[in-house]
Amino acid sequence: MPVATVNPTTGKTEMIIESHSAAEVESRIAEADAAALALRATAFAQRAEWMLAAAEILDDQALGLGELITVEMGKPIAQSVAEVEKSAKAMRYYASHSEEFLADAPLEDPSTVGASQAWTRYEPLGVVLAVMPWNYPLWQVIRFAAPALMAGNAGLLKHASNVPQAALFLDTLFERAGFPKGSFRTLLIGGGDVAGVIADDRVKAVTLTGSEPAGRSVAQIAADHVKKAVLELGGSDPFIVLPSADVKAAAATAVRARINNNGQSCIAGKRFIVHDAVYDEFAAEFAAQMAALAVGDPLLPETQVGPLATESGRQELLELVEDARAAGATILTGGTVPDLPGWFYAPTVIADLPDDARLVQEEAFGPVASLYRARDAADALRIANQTTFGLSSAVWTNDPDEERYFIAGLDAGAVFVNGMTVSYQELPFGGIKRSGFGRELAAVGQREFCNLKTVWKA
Repeated sequence: MPVATVNPTTGKTEMIIESHSAAEVESRIAEADAAALALRATAFAQRAEWMLAAAEILDDQALGLGELITVEMGKPIAQSVAEVEKSAKAMRYYASHSEEFLADAPLEDPSTVGASQAWTRYEPLGVVLAVMPWNYPLWQVIRFAAPALMAGNAGLLKHASNVPQAALFLDTLFERAGFPKGSFRTLLIGGGDVAGVIADDRVKAVTLTGSEPAGRSVAQIAADHVKKAVLELGGSDPFIVLPSADVKAAAATAVRARINNNGQSCIAGKRFIVHDAVYDEFAAEFAAQMAALAVGDPLLPETQVGPLATESGRQELLELVEDARAAGATILTGGTVPDLPGWFYAPTVIADLPDDARLVQEEAFGPVASLYRARDAADALRIANQTTFGLSSAVWTNDPDEERYFIAGLDAGAVFVNGMTVSYQELPFGGIKRSGFGRELAAVGQREFCNLKTVWKA
């Protein structure tokens, strides 16, 4: 079954690419398996040299790659170019820090375990499969690939079917930079073919960023074959504003948090929970700024919000909004489909949501914000934690006691104080509850796909 680039700005098909045959998939897994053995025997310095060369390729092609990303999934061009630059930065980070992150760690007093020496070491697992989404078609892959390859693993990529050109660019990137043939290979396959790849004895682990149903499926298959899995799934992140906060700054940041990547980000602020004392001020400012956003062709530099990446994604978003409207919610701005070709949806703010509205529990993947009024800090925390997700969160306060209260109380993988959630290569990234398990980025993310080996010497 072929895969295609369908431009979400126009709805037109730009390119059709044939999927890989079973024989081609077998060849690519075999290449990755051979590369894993070769990489295991290389030194950190050699892998770092190759990784830095790959980063240079990204920097040299930043504008062209940015345009490719925008055409395939619709984010504003400045954000696409920034994604390329961020990916190169992460590659340089792991080139510089991997030897330190994976260094042997001696036991301070080996005599306590009856040894003359005892230590732990990190070793690569081998071939790791990455099942990745379309919303950050380069960054999501690189934040796995850079630490995995620097650890000595090889990678296989099953990318989202609507970004095949990005997937094919990544297929050759690392080999062009000097890595052994097969060190990172793209598999142009359907979702139904993923189970067979996970089951293959040459594949040692799997990581997935995507929807909760996809995560459940991959986790079940990995468990059936007793293989390591790391899952980063959905999010319905709370963005809490309390009376001591700078409300205007909070509102301006809330807009960026909601519409970044056209609102299609797991870690975007989605539920805006505001203390009653500043609710009216925040709601008016937030809705006005959302209404003023420039919606249009994402290749134009003045555009702030482009189209949804897929027609089905826009339909799902529209259904969530219409369900809330029918349940009695108030649409403060938006809630309409603009008169444009492609898959656009107007930036939207919805208030007065009843508990039975789907938006209360389901993730809105697009420029739609839910607004909640909280009686006090305890009520804000209750609303924040009532979702089944637990990826990230943000709280705006200048009260040290409130800051401590929310840092301790929020059920999430991260808390950002007086800011918006951003993924940094220096900090661990991941969630709890139905947002998944395991961590990406920082040292702990690199160690996820290593064997932590204990060594004891008499």
